[in-house]
Amino acid sequence: MPQYQVRISADREESERIARLIEAAFEEEAVTVSWFETPDGWTVDSWFFGEDPAEIEAKVRDVLGSDAFGAPLEVFETPDLDWVRLSLEGLKPVLAGRFVVYGAHDRDNLPAGAIGVEIEANQAFGTGHHPTTWGCLVAISRILRLRRFRSVLDLGTGSAVLAIAVAKLTRQPVIASDIDPVAVEIAAENAHLNGVGRLVRTVVAPGLAHPALRGRAYDLVVANILAAPLRELAPGIRANTAPGAILILSGILNEQAAAVLAAYRAQDFVRVATIRKDVWSTLVLRKAG
Repeated sequence: MPQYQVRISADREESERIARLIEAAFEEEAVTVSWFETPDGWTVDSWFFGEDPAEIEAKVRDVLGSDAFGAPLEVFETPDLDWVRLSLEGLKPVLAGRFVVYGAHDRDNLPAGAIGVEIEANQAFGTGHHPTTWGCLVAISRILRLRRFRSVLDLGTGSAVLAIAVAKLTRQPVIASDIDPVAVEIAAENAHLNGVGRLVRTVVAPGLAHPALRGRAYDLVVANILAAPLRELAPGIRANTAPGAILILSGILNEQAAAVLAAYRAQDFVRVATIRKDVWSTLVLRKAG
């Protein structure tokens, strides 16, 4: 049976919503979905098996409905290639500060002295290749040279790459939370794979709305999500952090950084550093006191 690729172009937030809608609607069909940035914007690719491309297009449009907002949609047949092999070839180890993020295929090709974090290349988020993940790892590497932390939260953990990095470097417990139960399951698997399963506690929770997260005085919070939810979370993060706490925030476009910074300044945080790569910013903030 032939395979067809469905490609949809949209802005960042809309493309993320489209990717999640497709994943949820076609979960039983094992449809693969990839969401990524291109020079012209953001793209969602998904792959379907079927005989009729028009029927596949109709199914996708029916699922998206008005949520697609008229986003351009293309359907085309894909050649019979070994996609796993090709994707692994394209994802080489990523150096970020003292860390190197790699897939299983590169276990024997790691630079000496780097702290390795193994994340499989078939996971859509948190492989270290995106500038936001890279920026957070660089910030973690720098800040952990200067301070020790006793209570750490990775908010919106995804693959748990950031929580694993902190746990490996400090050998201290880290709470890793995400709104997506599948992501949390993968995060727990990755923590065990990297030998820090006992240090990384994974929790399914939206924001800080979970008994395991509330009422704590975190002294380090890492959140690589999106600018809008980061602004919404500012009061909750303030309420659950200790004086002098450090925040590492990413998922922020350069032009969004000022608005995110303003939201946290209103909650008594000051900027320590900004790390930029391509069109993305990572903010390092410190709570007053």
